[in-house]
This record gives sequence, C-alpha cells and structure tokens, in this order.
Amino acid sequence: MRVTLIHNPGAGRQRPRDAARLCELLGEHGHEVRYRSSKEDGWKEALKKKADLVVVAGGDGTVGKVARRMVGRGVPIGLLPSGTANNIARTLGLLERPFEEIVRGWASPRRVRLDVGVVAGPWGERYFIEGVGAGVFATLIAKPSGTGLKKGASPVESGLQRLQNAVAHCEALELYAKLDGQDISGRYLLMEALNLAYIGPNLHLAHDSKPGDGAFDVVLVTEDERARLLYYLEHWQDNRDRLAVLPTRRGKRLEIEWTGFALHIDDKIRPKAKAKPREIAGVVEARIDGHAVEFLAPD
Repeated sequence: MRVTLIHNPGAGRQRPRDAARLCELLGEHGHEVRYRSSKEDGWKEALKKKADLVVVAGGDGTVGKVARRMVGRGVPIGLLPSGTANNIARTLGLLERPFEEIVRGWASPRRVRLDVGVVAGPWGERYFIEGVGAGVFATLIAKPSGTGLKKGASPVESGLQRLQNAVAHCEALELYAKLDGQDISGRYLLMEALNLAYIGPNLHLAHDSKPGDGAFDVVLVTEDERARLLYYLEHWQDNRDRLAVLPTRRGKRLEIEWTGFALHIDDKIRPKAKAKPREIAGVVEARIDGHAVEFLAPD
C-alpha cells in the first residue's frame, strides 16, 4: 500500500532513531512510505497526496489533528500509539500491542468507524474527536504552561493528581444548556460531552461509549457528586480502567450559553488569549451529525 506516515518525534518516550525504525517496519511489510514529521512544515500538504492508508505515530493530539483533516476523504487511518495518555488508541483496543502486530494486522483488518463531532461557536466551527466541556477540567487545561494539566515527568499521573486537587476546592459553575432540546441547566463542577470513553489523563468517564455509535455521552457532575468524583481520582492507581460512575446522559446535540468561561474543545481552549470581543460570548453547539473517520485495527 501507499502509506503516508505522520510521526510526532516528541510524543511519549521517543528516541532519535524511531522515525527510521518506523519507516523500516512499514517497508518490511511491503508498504511504500511517505514520511512527514508533525513538528515540521509540510505534513498537512502530505495528507492531500494520494495514499491508500494514513498512519499516525503519536499521541492523542497528533491523531486528532490528522483525523480532523481526514473527514470525508475516504482514506482509512492506521494508528501506532506513541503518546502519554493514548485515549484514542485505548478506545480502539490498540494499547499494549507491539507495532509489528498492528502493522501485520492491516493486511486483513478490522475497520472501526469513529464519529467526529462538530462544535460551533462565535469563533466559527471545528471538528472534535475526544470531547467538549466546561468546568474544572477545562479550567485546569487553561492554566498557563507549567501549571496546567498534563505536565511533569509523568504527565498522566501528575495530571490526575492536579485534577484531584482542583476538584477538592473548585466552585460550581452556573451553566445554561440543552441536550437534544431538553433543559439540563444547573450548577456543575464538570460538564463534558464525550465522544470517547476516555479523556485527558485517562479519565474513564463515559463507560457506555462505543466508537461510531452516533451519539456522545454528557457527563454532569454537580456538588452532590463531588465526593464520588474525588473518590474516583483518589483510587485510580488501583485500576487504571476504574469507572467513575457519574451521572451521564446520551445525546446528539448539546447547546450551551457561553459567557466567556473556559471551554475546551479536545485540547484547545476557548476563548483564546487574544480573542476579539465578538468571539467571547454566544451559543456554543456541539453535535454528532454523521461525520466520521475509519481506523484499521488487527482483526
């Protein structure tokens, strides 16, 4: 196959020769490889060139950037998880599998459809892969570099610890929202519309989520659930796949009256630091309406 390989050399615990090893591995299985680093100019243009498969070697950020550009292209994605959280790979069942096994499996693969959500606000529209939300999680992501969520020598572990500390002291946020036309307004520590079972530092919040199921899970955490969320964050070391078991509703269209509070779209925050006044308030709509990408996985 003609393969476009998008590689993030800074993801996870990458080593200097990893790019060459990845190209060698793909070549050994008969693939013609076009390599691009996601850290250099040209990777977006490479996705526009003809290919039978786009392979992403990186973490959730890199996978998300590529997947958003492959919507509607009809070209499947192969994933070689190399990040820290790897929520997308975890959802697809690709973690703890050798790259050799994953690549070999593309010969007769299982094809997994993954919904791609659309979020629209005063700034315009964009796709999202993991989720959209407000409250303590978004506020922590929005903190300046070095004080935010996934920082430190062990980003997942330190991120969960920082989130635990934030949940213990944060105030609830008054949110006015509708889910599929039904009013769900209230005071929330956390409101997340999740397209994956996992988000951020492996938070397992949407336990009923399935790839390509045509809906997202909206997790709603009020003051009454603060202790339950804290218990989950205090005991994640016992079982990385422990369920948070928080109030959740399923839907296809979430509307939030946005007044400029921190709002995350995957790993991006709104409002931007230099946002214009007209980009800081209005109705934000997150929806699932048929957009998707297809991943290849070993059968």
